[in-house]
Amino acid sequence: MTATPDLPRPRERRQRVQAAETSMAVLKALGELGGRAGLSVIAARIEESPAKVHRYLVSLMEGGLVGQDAATQQYFLGLETLLLGLAAMRQADPIRLAEASLIRLREALEVTCFVAVMGNKGPTIVRFEEPGLPVTVNVRVGSVLSMLWSATGQVLLATLDETAVRALAEAELEAATAEQRAMLHADDPIGALQRSVQAAGCAVVRDTNLRGISAVSAPIYNYAGRPCAVLTALGATGGFDPSADGRVGLAVRQEAQAISHLLGNT
Repeated sequence: MTATPDLPRPRERRQRVQAAETSMAVLKALGELGGRAGLSVIAARIEESPAKVHRYLVSLMEGGLVGQDAATQQYFLGLETLLLGLAAMRQADPIRLAEASLIRLREALEVTCFVAVMGNKGPTIVRFEEPGLPVTVNVRVGSVLSMLWSATGQVLLATLDETAVRALAEAELEAATAEQRAMLHADDPIGALQRSVQAAGCAVVRDTNLRGISAVSAPIYNYAGRPCAVLTALGATGGFDPSADGRVGLAVRQEAQAISHLLGNT
């Protein structure tokens, strides 16, 4: 007959859960405090006594999750915590993490929406969602969008400080028609566009990239604060409000911020 292993009693289980919760609170506090802080500061952060926090810090140090500076006596996030963070960052895929946001936008607003990233030829759609009654547009996964005339491109132009991005925009400006140029600032077409998008936190277009189609886009940032993708919603101009503070604009910005947060951007 196989002996049944002794299971922890309910009180012991509660104590173990409480200990794990306190340990996590200490680690989170260190992270929120910039990764390094003194005992009293950490204790105040989680509203526990310094003596209690010290006991948990000692245990975390034994596990390599926390270290202590001999000179200042401050505690800091240890190597094992760094390795955990690196593993989490490797899994932080903006395309995968954006799927829930795309579905929420599609269902709540009944709009076509997609995620795009900067490719070597320009903004490229990598994930696409359509409502039950989709708007007819000639863009799909793999489509490359304009830097100047699409909301997606305007966001990347405003947030990516890269020579290649600027060069693509300047090439489009050089080839623009008089009608297209009239949509931009006369003296500083690219600079004024960048500043406008930066001030609004998103880009909006009406009938510029596709006739009869309006769109609003917002940037997605990674843990380092670098724009890594763009979230866009579009619809027929007649029934779609692409204003920055409209229903669609607010929803797109909120979802982009939510994805950024999942990527570690705080």
